[in-house]
Amino acid sequence: MTESSTNQLWGGRFEQPVDAFVQEFTASVQFDQRMYAYDIQGSIAHATMLARVGVLSEEESQAIIQGLERVREEIEAGKFEWSIELEDVHMNIERRLTDLIGDVGKKLHTGRSRNDQVATDIRLFLRDHIDAILSELERLIYGLIDLAEKEAETVMPGFTHLQTAQPVTFGHHMMAWVEMLFRDRDRLRDCRRRVNVMPLGSAALAGTTYPIDRHLTAELLGFEAVAENSLDAVSDRDFAIEFCACASLIMTHLSRFSEELVLWCSQQFGFVAIGDAFCTGSSIMPQKKNPDVPELVRGKTGRVNGNLMALLTLMKGQPLAYNKDNQEDKEPLFDSIDTVRGSLKAFADMAPVITVNRENMRAAACKGFATATDLADYLVRKGIPFRDAHEVVGKAVAHAENQAKDLAELSLDELQKFSPAIKEDVYDVLMLEGALAARDHLGGTAPLQVRAAIARARSRIES
Repeated sequence: MTESSTNQLWGGRFEQPVDAFVQEFTASVQFDQRMYAYDIQGSIAHATMLARVGVLSEEESQAIIQGLERVREEIEAGKFEWSIELEDVHMNIERRLTDLIGDVGKKLHTGRSRNDQVATDIRLFLRDHIDAILSELERLIYGLIDLAEKEAETVMPGFTHLQTAQPVTFGHHMMAWVEMLFRDRDRLRDCRRRVNVMPLGSAALAGTTYPIDRHLTAELLGFEAVAENSLDAVSDRDFAIEFCACASLIMTHLSRFSEELVLWCSQQFGFVAIGDAFCTGSSIMPQKKNPDVPELVRGKTGRVNGNLMALLTLMKGQPLAYNKDNQEDKEPLFDSIDTVRGSLKAFADMAPVITVNRENMRAAACKGFATATDLADYLVRKGIPFRDAHEVVGKAVAHAENQAKDLAELSLDELQKFSPAIKEDVYDVLMLEGALAARDHLGGTAPLQVRAAIARARSRIES
């Protein structure tokens, strides 16, 4: 059976064609064709290197490179015909190259395998998308920093267990999200370093007998390092798993933020409003303005977490080296890339059109006895042990609750019934602004500290 009769570039060993269903079942071109630009980029570098070391002539290398550029043009113009019979992006491009330039196109695969070729393509693909995701991440950080600066003195209740705990500023709250996103950026940058290692030259699993120059190829492709072990290089997918772990953390942060936005947009909170462009209405209830973007991002987090588990499960039982199982790495990876990038873009676009209802936030901060801890600290400074102060304030809170008043609304006489140590200056700590200003230390919610944190963040984002 000839190669043309099997229609496979590897068909020489086979006497019968692949079953039609198996052919479609095992093909990956339906989804890996999106790596075409990286496959061509890697092939151009490989052909260039082969000419430098004398495996190809300069004329052959140039013919291959020019042919690959023509293939790229056809793909980008929508004129390229993808074939499931040719299995994947690599074989489709190689077959078309051979059609265009003749037998010299068959020399391109000298000294490499689809095993190291696909590993290289994925790394190139992921490296570029990490850079794009980092750009969206930084755009969101800028947007939240701007919002924090605008609301550096805006009072809101801080929550634990979703119960009013202590007063904070909205700016301080936004800077908490900024800190999470900075950690996400650090993780992605660190992940990128391990992505940016070149497997090409490992061939199928053991390297090649040709006198290749892997460092030259790495330089041409912008890789920072060359994979040290050929077995590991072709079978490793740690870098994809690590990226998906980073993506899961990003989405988890966005999901938590989404949960707050959904709550804050409700009439029960009324803390913020999101621009109309990021909301939808109801088909039956004309008054509705639904925060669909945060809700959808919250929902999409589950699929990204699932992709991480899919890749971990994919790799857990594989012996060295490459196995067909690894074809299943691309769809979860691609989906995580698309989902996290789209979610970050949506949030980065949405951040500038979040408006704050300062009056509602302040009113909410006046409920729930947010300054109770400040009263306890006040008593400690008067020489009362903290546990005793805690009990005094608990009784004062119970009394205020019975009177339907906030602590700051109790008279001095009422407060002194619980402790004679309480003096007129107590109202300095019971007022919201006083409680905020008192937390004037690194990481605290005092407006001065919030502005200092914003200044530091603006410096960090440029680094």
